[in-house]
Amino acid sequence: MEVMEALRTRRSIRKYEDKPVSDELIHEILDAAMMAPSAGNAQPWRFIVVTDRAILDSIADLHPYVSMVKQAPLGIIVCADLNEEKYPGYWVQDCSAAMENMLLAIHGLGLGAVWTGIHPIEDRVAAFRAKFKLPDHVIPLGFAPIGWPAQTVKSESRFKQDRIHYNTF
Repeated sequence: MEVMEALRTRRSIRKYEDKPVSDELIHEILDAAMMAPSAGNAQPWRFIVVTDRAILDSIADLHPYVSMVKQAPLGIIVCADLNEEKYPGYWVQDCSAAMENMLLAIHGLGLGAVWTGIHPIEDRVAAFRAKFKLPDHVIPLGFAPIGWPAQTVKSESRFKQDRIHYNTF
């Protein structure tokens, strides 16, 4: 898939077929995520790959907007390891870039996913921290349920000329 086509056609997928995702595809997704840029090339990201059905189902109790996880064969939590930061505070940008790379790779591989935010909502951060036994220096940014799409989402341009300013606001 050509890059601009991927950017224009990737959408959040919330319904999945009952079909597994291979370890090879998971590797491809994580390889793409780790190709993201990061401040000072710190690469502070950590990933928790969740494939256990009972754990996936229980995630729906941690977050009000992840009920689709009960259909997904896989989910990945993108976290930041603050011990790896070179420039404090940039972990959000670094891990967001990794998440977006992951979403584009998922789409390019024919899969679907949706980015559900964890940080900065403290009760969500605390719930994921407890469930996945995260040490204090690791912060969960977001969770992506992933699977083979069982829905077709129409893609329309989001370009808005009035949002663009040249040289000054």
